[in-house]
Formats: sequence, structure tokens, C-alpha cells
Amino acid sequence: MERIEFSASSEPSLGVEIELALVDKQTGALTSACPELIANLPELERGAIKPELMQCYIELNTDVCHSVAEAGDQLQKNLAALESVAEPRNVGLLWSATHPFSSWHDQDVTENDRYRGLVGLLQDTARQLVTFGLHVHVGVDSGDKAVMICDRLLRHLPTLLAASCNSPFWEGRMTGLSSWRTKVMEGLPTAGLPPFMRNWSEYVWLINHLIETGFIETIREIWWDVRPHHNFGTVEVRVCDMPGSLQDVKAMTALIHCLVKRLSDEIDQGTYQHDCHPMMVRQNKWRAARYGLEAELIDTMSHEMIPVRTILKQHVEKLRPISQELNCSDELEDVLRIADSPTWAEQQMRQRIELDDPAELVRWMLNQSTN
Repeated sequence: MERIEFSASSEPSLGVEIELALVDKQTGALTSACPELIANLPELERGAIKPELMQCYIELNTDVCHSVAEAGDQLQKNLAALESVAEPRNVGLLWSATHPFSSWHDQDVTENDRYRGLVGLLQDTARQLVTFGLHVHVGVDSGDKAVMICDRLLRHLPTLLAASCNSPFWEGRMTGLSSWRTKVMEGLPTAGLPPFMRNWSEYVWLINHLIETGFIETIREIWWDVRPHHNFGTVEVRVCDMPGSLQDVKAMTALIHCLVKRLSDEIDQGTYQHDCHPMMVRQNKWRAARYGLEAELIDTMSHEMIPVRTILKQHVEKLRPISQELNCSDELEDVLRIADSPTWAEQQMRQRIELDDPAELVRWMLNQSTN
């Protein structure tokens, strides 16, 4: 059985990945522009901007950062570089987790052995992955702690999803859900909520079992909503839809950064792990995907129903001391604005009702992300 070593982080460092859709500014439709944009980019840090599974979207990454502000500055720099080659080609960067009307049937797979292999293995469950998300990495100091944090984060994932919901459309239809991306991702055999794993040994056993039985080929085929990342020495939170602006990305990143740091501190200080029933997390995730910030979630300790907007405000209150430690107080306070506002999914749906042309909705969204 292969050893999987966790590259421990000595501090709660930060890394952020965002996925942006590429659209034709004239028609509003998705466009397979990624290869051309990548080929014409100015020189950047390795991996700062890279292709994704489909040619109609692109990934922007930060390096290892020490604060949300630093991560935001790096993303802003990478965005400026990408826009410098996108603008002359009439390509817009769409901050949404699904496209309002373009179909997954019409998208081109990136010419890459790994991606071709994934499509060959997963078929239409992979071809449908025309969805875009926010991934946040937080450094932790051991594999055991990374797994314990993943277990303890499970109950918080629905709140993070509700706050970031931004995918109400699929195949040109209003789905009735605030996060349809969530449902598309759950079609993959190794996505969605992870199992309780308890420690690094159990996680390693599970990954090796999946590889040895041919269920996955590599550890890179684990796409859980939260997972340990052994190469980076992080806990990676992947549950969020792509928010509608960089400002919201920074607020959500601060919330995740502080949550992981608080859980890490609790483990160091010695706290009892209160297990929550997996079905409670599952139903809360469904409520978040369906209703966004209008959802009421079950408190996994008291079993009471609490509005998710209230939960967000409680998080900000509890995490303020940690936000000062991590130098992200302003960004964490911005979560209160999100809690008191309509989600991006709600805004998309309202605009679509008001606008006759779905392409006009795309143009509205392009304008919002640059305001």
C-alpha cells in the first residue's frame, strides 16, 4: 500500500482558486477561447492562470499567501493580465457558477491527456462539468489535523454554499434551485460530501483502496466538497459556487480562513468532537442549494431550525478575534453585507425576469463583476 505523505504547513497560509467562464461579448454565449488566451498571456507566475476541463472556462490561482488581502491582490493582478488578452478578442469573464443559457453539449474538451482520460472514464458526468467554483486552501500542520478539520467542517459547508449560491440556470432553464452547480458536481462518483475519516491513516487507506480496486486512477480524482490536499499541506474547501465579484470572493475566503483556523485551535486546545448525523448535513446542503440565504438550516447540536442569514452573522461575531490574528477583519465584516443582501442567484433570477433577452442577462452580469 502506497504511503501518502502530508506536506505540513507551519502556519495557516492561504491559497485561492477561481474558475471563470469565457463568453462572447456580442452573443453572451460560452466560447472556447481558453487555448488562445493562454497562448497570448504575458509571462506570469507558473500556474497563475491555467486551462480547465473545458475550453470555455479558465482557472486563476494565487501563490501561497499570508492574508486575504494578499490573495485578493494576486487575483486582481492575474485578472488584469487575463483581461488584457481577452478584451481585444471580445471575450468577457463571467462570474457565475453556471451559464444562463449555453449548453454543455456544445463545449469542447481541453486537449490534454488527463482531461481526455477523465471524459473517457466518466462520460457525460464529466462532459456536463460546465460549472465554475471557488476553492480555498488553508495550511495546517499535520495530516491528522487536516482530516479532523475536514470532519468538523462538514456541518459548516451548507452555510458556505448558501452564502455563495450563484447558479440558478441550466440549459437555458430556470432550475428553481439557487445552486444547480452543486447537483451537477454530485453526479461524479467521488464528489459531494466526504465520508467521516477521523485520521490521516484512515484517509490514506481509503484512497489506496479506491486506487487498488480501480475506482479511481489517482488521488486527483477526489473532488469532495472539502478535502485534505497532501501536496500543499492544506485543507481545501470546494463547496462554494463562484461568487459574482472579487469582493465577495475575498469575503468568503476570509470566512473560510477564520473557520479553519478556529477549528485548528480547538483541536490544539483539546475539544470533544461532537458527531453530527450525515443526513443532517445532507439535508442542510439540499436546503442551501435550493433556497440559498432564504434557507433555514438544522443546528446539528440543538436540532433547531435557524435562518442561514442568522448563522452567518453568528459566525462573524465568533470569528472576530481570529480575523484580527489573520489580518482579515475588514473582509470578514463584509460577510455581514452578504448576509443582508440577495444572493447572486436571486439577482440573476430577478434580472432574467426583467430582461427579454438572456444575452442581456450575461451583459448585466459582466457589468456587475467590474463595478
